[in-house]
Amino acid sequence: MSVNHYENFPVASFLLPARLRPAVRALYTFARNADDIADEGDANDEQRITGLNAYAVQLKQIDCDEIPEQVQFQVLQKIILEYQLPTQPLYLLLSAFKQDIVQKRYSSYAELSDYCSRSANPVGTLILHLYDAVSSENLRDSDAICSALQLINFWQDIAIDWQKRRIYIPLEDMKHFGVTEQTIDQKIGGSAFTSLMQFEIKRTRELLFSGSQLAKRLPGRIGLELRAVVQGGLRILEKIELNPESVFHNRPTLTKWDWLVISWRTLWM
Repeated sequence: MSVNHYENFPVASFLLPARLRPAVRALYTFARNADDIADEGDANDEQRITGLNAYAVQLKQIDCDEIPEQVQFQVLQKIILEYQLPTQPLYLLLSAFKQDIVQKRYSSYAELSDYCSRSANPVGTLILHLYDAVSSENLRDSDAICSALQLINFWQDIAIDWQKRRIYIPLEDMKHFGVTEQTIDQKIGGSAFTSLMQFEIKRTRELLFSGSQLAKRLPGRIGLELRAVVQGGLRILEKIELNPESVFHNRPTLTKWDWLVISWRTLWM
């Protein structure tokens, strides 16, 4: 499973029970299309916000037992009714997408964590609902895993995000290690940037480990799927850790060898 964007949604994975695949596809379509409204194309910020507000209106129609206008929302409505899914996580995703339009910097780790709680954690919440595995313990660990995966995305995509004039590295951390926006703009490596990335990797790895017991508690396919997700995230962190400056030039990705390593670690986790 790719630890990239909303591909960390387990879309059409062979580990997913066939009965859940239509539901996951409907949720993925919502997240993917809404994210594209916020990020892709030539629309200005006002048009992007308007597009996301239109999504919120159709969610409201679902809440009010009305039939939404767009087909994708009609499909989503059937899934929500069939599995008794909460719509609040979907509203949270929309709020995160809107934030991406208007906010390009994060002053602190706490501020970034709040963003992750809306951009990533709702995904795990919805998957737990699909599997009827919601509990306070499971939600806590799911939030940790999802937030960690989101952070891994950020560390992978430093150069890509800079092209959109975004920096997700907390500014307080950059200041502490002596890394500036010029460092990122000019792709300057060195000890300061390496120390910063090692700090972020360590914190992210600890967060991912803190939720990893969920992958052991959940039975069957979902447990195996989640163990693969955790191991995939850890593998990406290892690749960045070995060469932090690589994020300036080539987005760290998983090779066939990496997948063999992940598969082995998944089985023995």
